[in-house]
Amino acid sequence: MVTLLRIRRIIITCNNAHGFSLSHHSSPKSKLFSALPLQLQPIEWEPLSKSQLKTLVLNHYANGSFTNLIQNVVASPLVLLTACHNLAVAPFRPASLRNRFSIETTSRELRENRFNVEACCVTLTPNTKIASPLVLPNLKLKVVVEAIRMVLEIVYDERFVTFCYGGRVGMGRHTAIRYLKNSVENPSWWFTVRFKPHGFEHFHVEKLCSVIERKVKDVVFIDLIKRLFQCKALVIELGGDLLGRGLPQECGLCSILMNVYFDGFDKDIQEMRLRENRENRELDPKMIGSGLDSDVFYKPVKVYAVRYLDEILVATSGSKMLAMELRTAVVKSLELGLGLRVDKVHTAIHSAVSEKIEFLGMELQAVRPSALRPPMSEKAIRARKKYLRQKEVRALELRNARARNRRNLGLKIFSHVYKKIKQSDGFKFDFSIENEVREIFRSWADEVSQEFLGNIDECEEWHRSLSAGDFLQLRHIRNQLPPELIDAYDKFQEQVDKHLNPIKARKAIEEEEIRVKEKEEQSYSKGTVEDLTSLCMKVEAPELLIRKAVKLVGFTNHMGRPRPIEFLDALEDTDIIKWYAGIARRWLDYFCCCHNFKMVKTVVSYHLRFSCILTLAEKHESTKREVIKHFSKDLKVYDMNGNHEVHFPTEREVKMMGDRNLSDPKPVDGALSLTVVRLASDEPPSQCIAHFCDKTTTILYRVHLLNNRLNVNPSEKVNWVQGMGVIHESLNRKCLPLCTDHVNDLYMGRITLQDIDFPHCVDVD
Repeated sequence: MVTLLRIRRIIITCNNAHGFSLSHHSSPKSKLFSALPLQLQPIEWEPLSKSQLKTLVLNHYANGSFTNLIQNVVASPLVLLTACHNLAVAPFRPASLRNRFSIETTSRELRENRFNVEACCVTLTPNTKIASPLVLPNLKLKVVVEAIRMVLEIVYDERFVTFCYGGRVGMGRHTAIRYLKNSVENPSWWFTVRFKPHGFEHFHVEKLCSVIERKVKDVVFIDLIKRLFQCKALVIELGGDLLGRGLPQECGLCSILMNVYFDGFDKDIQEMRLRENRENRELDPKMIGSGLDSDVFYKPVKVYAVRYLDEILVATSGSKMLAMELRTAVVKSLELGLGLRVDKVHTAIHSAVSEKIEFLGMELQAVRPSALRPPMSEKAIRARKKYLRQKEVRALELRNARARNRRNLGLKIFSHVYKKIKQSDGFKFDFSIENEVREIFRSWADEVSQEFLGNIDECEEWHRSLSAGDFLQLRHIRNQLPPELIDAYDKFQEQVDKHLNPIKARKAIEEEEIRVKEKEEQSYSKGTVEDLTSLCMKVEAPELLIRKAVKLVGFTNHMGRPRPIEFLDALEDTDIIKWYAGIARRWLDYFCCCHNFKMVKTVVSYHLRFSCILTLAEKHESTKREVIKHFSKDLKVYDMNGNHEVHFPTEREVKMMGDRNLSDPKPVDGALSLTVVRLASDEPPSQCIAHFCDKTTTILYRVHLLNNRLNVNPSEKVNWVQGMGVIHESLNRKCLPLCTDHVNDLYMGRITLQDIDFPHCVDVD
């Protein structure tokens, strides 16, 4: 209660200072509370919207820079509560701050520049001497870091270049891949920048702070960022596989600070692109011709660039000399301008056509358009024609059945009418049905006439019988007949020619066939020309790396067939299925934009599904058939109320998956290399350590890492999967008190280890 009253006073003070208000609904209950003192009134709190936060930040913009952002924005209780809302893994309530930290105290410490960063960090020491200690922030420091990230996003997001991806709303991995597939034309040479493994040192931190000082004139703000680096709560590692993967050793500020640090480099790349576009302007279409008749094709030289955090791809449609010049300029800008160590051996130029290049965990290659949209084979064409013929036959049978039913119904109606007329003088009804019957017969007649006129053979036969060999066509006969009869005959003959003459119908059909044939020829010619003159981007999932990861974890044996994982026998049946489901869904979400997505579907539908079935069979000492009979092939489980739940993607769901909306999915690394096992412990229940979870009915789970379980050193590339991230060694065998909901979310991949307050984990032998 004291915490709520304190938050109430803080929010009211902040609202009065910044012009925001908390509204009470005009209900009898709100009127009753309005009679209470202001501090005792219940609050209906809502987080700041992006526009409100932007207004709050821009209020401190003057003369081209921002001032006093810590004291007036970051230290604002509403901003801190909004940061809590962003970090919460469940609907955030101010009451969940109880027994964690005080918003009022944190706000005061930030305003008075007394915030102790070192006191909010916990150092975890690994069991082995190979790995270095891991410094993790507690929940209080995470809230402050999130508030700083929100402010930096408002300050810098609109100033970044268009090819800067990662750490931005709506600018994730799939957005970058969509740009490469839709916008990159005719790439001939490209290269990716590889960094030697190294972290941000004192020089890099000072340069980063100097870049921020150009826009943010706040000494306290800069000093706070420096202290985060000094106590190693904020660590940026380049050349590794840690950034943007949801691993616990990654701070929430890493992405935005990386973009700020690389902003000058991005501007240099943008200037290179604009300079090439100015030097290689497009020619006038009249000079080179247009259409398929032209034998001149002009492709202007263009430069493309994409950067996702520390992964950089540069491509050009020009010569190899131009690509070498771009590579030299890029390496020079990174080494001299940013002071980064570039791996020049692996930053090599590759042919876009003959070599695949790895970027964002996927393989890129320039191919002809026909490779992405191959023409139908002869077998497929025959199958399609067969299907169309069968469709026509079914439609004809349906029309014949409809005509037969109508004829039988009409005969019944006429028979009934005739019978009634014979038995009585007429019909006597309370209502008239003549109009309805007339409308029914009119619709039938129209359909029958349209069907008859659509049959060319019958029309030709009737036209021949009504017009050929008639003696009224002879001139000496026509002169002896009355003019009225001649005119009536001529009009009748005109109607016969108009409706039954098959020449016009046959001519229309022939013209339609010619038009379809010409359209096919034009389409074929256009496709042939495109294949000869253009290149497009082909994005594929790395099949060899995926199969190596599947074999490394233990989903398959050395022959590539599904096998059980004995280590998972300690889990509950539902937890086993959820662990497999989390990996499957992450793989499907990550590679859904790839051309060979069917291969990923096979891995999920066959290898992962049957590995899960075999694991359940080994745990219960039964057969695969019995497990499928109990759980079904879709691995259904039942909750406490007897309702079935499906966590693993069903075969139908997998079959219907494809390229989805733009998103930034996390790689599967964290789910593959992590397993949490329930402990049978006598420890008293404690509060769930998921961010701002109020539940105290928790269960202890021990963390087991894949590299420790397999006794594999991730630094040895031969035994590990290239590009696969590793959770820090110090988290192995840590015990996490988690509630049922959040351990399920952790299995399913809806939350990551970044959403867990590790400083409050429990040590149990």
